[in-house]
Amino acid sequence: MSEAMTARAPAEELNRLTKAASEALTDSMIERLGATGANLLEVADRLNNEETRDAIHTVLRRLTELHRTGALNTLFDVVVLLHAVREASTDNIVERLFVFIETMANTFASEDMAALADSTRTALQQASAQSAAVQERGGLFAALSLLSKPESQRSLQFLLNFGANLQRQCGKKT
Repeated sequence: MSEAMTARAPAEELNRLTKAASEALTDSMIERLGATGANLLEVADRLNNEETRDAIHTVLRRLTELHRTGALNTLFDVVVLLHAVREASTDNIVERLFVFIETMANTFASEDMAALADSTRTALQQASAQSAAVQERGGLFAALSLLSKPESQRSLQFLLNFGANLQRQCGKKT
């Protein structure tokens, strides 16, 4: 082929393609193409915004990181779980859940519980300081000497009673 024919062939093909497309498109198709083109240009314009571009790059980086660590699957599993919970939730279940939350809040948000927590914290701090101040004496006779003290015996008895009561309570619930 000559150079003139080679240069003319792509231009001629393009003209034929344009003519075929214009004959095949209906008015509604052209309208939809125009709307799609306008939307595409709007998106391209938004991508030229520096903040939008940075946000998209950040999302893509984080998405890649989630994929690399396997957390993307976990994220989608959580989404599926939340959807299943939402679908399974009935008004009765939601009402019972809120009653439970309210009961727990009333139980743990009381002055008695706050006083108990404060007393426990103070006792633990004091016990920690006292235990740190005692010089360790190793051996069997030191343990026997410690066991001969009435406060040690009361403490051990308390812990034994607590353990036994806890076992009984757990046995009742099973």
